[in-house]
Amino acid sequence: MSEQDATWDRVIDAYERHLTLERDLTPHTIRGYVTDVKGLAQHAERLGVHDPADLTIRTMRSHLAQQKSLGRARSTLARRSTSLRVFTAWLRRSGHAETDAAALLVSPAARRELPATLSASDVRAVLDAAAERIETDAVTGTRDLAILEVLYATGIRVGELVGLDRDDIDTSRRVVRVFGKGRKERTVPFGLPAQDAVEAWLQHGRPQLVTEASGPAVFLGVRGGRIDPRTVREVVHRRLGEVDGVADLGPHGLRHTAATHLLEGGADLRSVQEVLGHASIGTTQIYTHVSNERLRAAFRQAHPRA
Repeated sequence: MSEQDATWDRVIDAYERHLTLERDLTPHTIRGYVTDVKGLAQHAERLGVHDPADLTIRTMRSHLAQQKSLGRARSTLARRSTSLRVFTAWLRRSGHAETDAAALLVSPAARRELPATLSASDVRAVLDAAAERIETDAVTGTRDLAILEVLYATGIRVGELVGLDRDDIDTSRRVVRVFGKGRKERTVPFGLPAQDAVEAWLQHGRPQLVTEASGPAVFLGVRGGRIDPRTVREVVHRRLGEVDGVADLGPHGLRHTAATHLLEGGADLRSVQEVLGHASIGTTQIYTHVSNERLRAAFRQAHPRA
């Protein structure tokens, strides 16, 4: 490793420690920030910028322009612009640079695409099919149904579901305590079907898998440890794929669906924002567009003079 490479590596290591210890971000978020900065470092090295202190806005614009030429989506470019601004602001605060080189860097406007969602009848069909599988696969079938019910009832993220401990779920009050991005805590309610599914799992399914490695985790893998995010995604994709005519939107599709159905059922935007754990209500507002699109589609289909 050259001394020049070591300069970037040393600074990026310090930045990663900052994100982990001081900002307490999730591993997924930290990995994204660090990966974006490493991409910038590689581009900067090719341009002869061997020290982060020598970064300029021109170098970063060159990096983003190259990313655009490679066909990166506008949303990806917007996210990477944000990553660069966070990094250079830290460089200045931590004394690794005299100026904040990306302070004037403008993110390309991301094109907001409406998220795909399932209809209420589709969700019902998936949950009914998952319930039927319990007859042939009692333990994991009970677990999988509880996972689907919780994801749809609460709209929580996969990482949030995986992190649930026994005392995070209060089935008597039908609420779940969730630690979201930045370890921000929120309480999300759920309904009777989710309550029944979770209680069945905790009383009859989980005891069949529990081991010393289980700890307080709510959802377990087949070996008894805390279930991992990839397994949860596989479960959701598999259960959605088993029902003919239902789009395989994955766990995030269930989150989008939960938010859309809440708004269509009369929930106000602020409440949905709290349920989803969005920092900005602007992020939640996209679901109002989904609801409006559904209303227009229903009107065009049903009204004789549409």
